[in-house]
Amino acid sequence: MKRFFKWAGGALLGLVLLGAGLALHTWFFKPISIDWFYARVCLRFALDNPELLTRLRILEPVGIRSHNARLADASLEQEERTFARLREDFGALHRYDAGALAGQDRLSYEVFDYFVGMQLRAERWRHHDYPVNPLFGVQSDLPHLMTQTQQVNDATDAEHYIARLGAIPRKLDQVIDGLRVREQKGVIPPRFVIEKVVEQIRGFVAPGASGTALTVNLKEKLAQAPLEEAVRAALLSRAEQAMSASVLPAYQRLAAYLETLRPKAQRNDGVWALPDGDQYYQHAIESNTTTRMTADQIHQLGLGEVARLKEEMTRAFDSAGYTEGSLPERFRKLGNSPGQRYPNDDAGRARILSDYQSIIDEISAGMDRYFGLKPTAAVVVQRVPAFSEKTAPAAYYNAASIDHSRPAQFFVNLRDVQETKRYRMRTLAYHEAVPGHHLQIGIAQDLKGLPFFRRVLPFTAFDEGWALYAERLAWETGYQKNAPDDLGRLQDEMFRAVRLVVDTGMHAKRWSREQAIGYMVENTGMPETEVVVEIERYLVMPGQALAYKIGMLKILELRERAKRALGARFDLREFHDEVLKNGALPLALLEQVIDAYIARRKAG
Repeated sequence: MKRFFKWAGGALLGLVLLGAGLALHTWFFKPISIDWFYARVCLRFALDNPELLTRLRILEPVGIRSHNARLADASLEQEERTFARLREDFGALHRYDAGALAGQDRLSYEVFDYFVGMQLRAERWRHHDYPVNPLFGVQSDLPHLMTQTQQVNDATDAEHYIARLGAIPRKLDQVIDGLRVREQKGVIPPRFVIEKVVEQIRGFVAPGASGTALTVNLKEKLAQAPLEEAVRAALLSRAEQAMSASVLPAYQRLAAYLETLRPKAQRNDGVWALPDGDQYYQHAIESNTTTRMTADQIHQLGLGEVARLKEEMTRAFDSAGYTEGSLPERFRKLGNSPGQRYPNDDAGRARILSDYQSIIDEISAGMDRYFGLKPTAAVVVQRVPAFSEKTAPAAYYNAASIDHSRPAQFFVNLRDVQETKRYRMRTLAYHEAVPGHHLQIGIAQDLKGLPFFRRVLPFTAFDEGWALYAERLAWETGYQKNAPDDLGRLQDEMFRAVRLVVDTGMHAKRWSREQAIGYMVENTGMPETEVVVEIERYLVMPGQALAYKIGMLKILELRERAKRALGARFDLREFHDEVLKNGALPLALLEQVIDAYIARRKAG
């Protein structure tokens, strides 16, 4: 018996050593399995990005949550380390035999190869962006993370929240270092960026340590946590001290630096004005559209789509009885017609949120005919936080956490109730929620049997192209039954067609900000206040606005290809599942997937 236990103990020790050796080999050298390689890359990336871990909540279910106390390193040194690791991972990927892979394994290889390759091609342009901007800059992203995403369910969560407050000064100082490098390279933000971010920061710090959104939010979360009142008070007091001693001074340092940039930021131009700006814009086009289209090609495509949609909108207005005036004048008449507006008070805002939720619930109940796959996470409608609504877009989507402890969120901007017109609400809900972003991203999060990166990796042309396609699909399937709703759909599709023109106009053809604003108002009929936010978004995010229409047109092209090839055997539900069952893809890989699907169906 003693010999048996000795043998068993030795065998167990051997297995432990073998497992440890295998783990060390996987972490530091080429993993035996390519799936282990993907897992290593994802784990390393996640460990370097605690904010991402907070959003995903993939570690909390196993009891790990210390990352919620940290912020990602935004230093220039970390940038160098990140690109060095990307080069290492890219080289390691190509040491696997791609020819030996098939099916989803080969597709995973191609997706990873494309994504990492694109990140490496972006290294040249890593300081051509504007990390501080009025729409999605770090100064608002951090409060959004902590108020909208970070959970406080007990004292430990509260300690992490307070510790993360203490990490904000280091992060903002690192961002300032990066802005100085950009300044030295001649990458100066447009004038409106400086002006509006400084105004945003002043609004953020004005209420003082006890009144900022971060402190108020923590107080609200603590009120729901099972803690004694004395513990709550002590935690809140420490948070206020952190705000007063660390966070608010850090924000004021950022504003002070931006003030030194103000005299140098005298223009509101596209990226053509930056060093090598034309080449940078071509990179932005490729990165966002996953195509090799040129700015001229996209500009001409946009002009053609604007002309086509203008004819459709004119016919729709005529049939609805709005026969006189320009398109903006007709949209104003429609928007001012009975039943289109909400009361400009808290009751009106609450009704808007409730009506959006009803629209989502209605269409969600009818999706079985068109989708075999559906997300398990819920989606809820919420108001854009007041501290950022002035410069935020009309709406945006925030995916659910992986563990579903936080539902997906459809944020609606209620800065001015008069901007919300009923005829536009359905299209916006279909885009951001169902069958748009929530359905597509939620399905991807639920995918089984694929490497984790396939469940969360974004490709803008796929994600936004699908959401715009979803608007059209809702109309095709009868969810925009009346003329005003159909005009809302056409207005939003025109909005995306106009983007092709104004984005390329400002960044490649040297249009002024004002010229782009005028063109968008004239062709969409949108309120100028909303258009200004959009145009300024395109100026700070070159190329991103191109992805919607280009992605939608590709999905429609592939659907028509499948219809022609399969004839009576074409099944819309099956086509949708084929598009969505792989997670987000570059458009060329999506085309390969659908071509392979067509070949299988024809053969079978």
